[in-house]
Amino acid sequence: MHLLAAMAQHERKMISERTKAALAAAKRRGTKLGNPNGARALKGHGNDRAIQMIKINAKRFAEERAPIIADIRAGGITSLKGIARELNARGILTARRGRWYATGVKALLARLD
Repeated sequence: MHLLAAMAQHERKMISERTKAALAAAKRRGTKLGNPNGARALKGHGNDRAIQMIKINAKRFAEERAPIIADIRAGGITSLKGIARELNARGILTARRGRWYATGVKALLARLD
């Protein structure tokens, strides 16, 4: 199992390196990466429902974590950075399965207000 895990980790690293190299090469060729319209591209064209679902899911995610945040605050940790640190220590992941930072905690708390 250890050997398989090591091989999988190596493969993830190789995929990451190939992807970064390909994106850098495309950028050097002058290719514009990403959507130049950003979130505006979702507006109109029948995507209003998609935008609403994104907002609903974000609100639900925040509400599900509200009791955890309340518990952390009750323990005396009130700074955004401190809350982020405690969420990470408890193994609580962000909506995109990543680590918490002060800005993410701030956005989550704004959804709860």
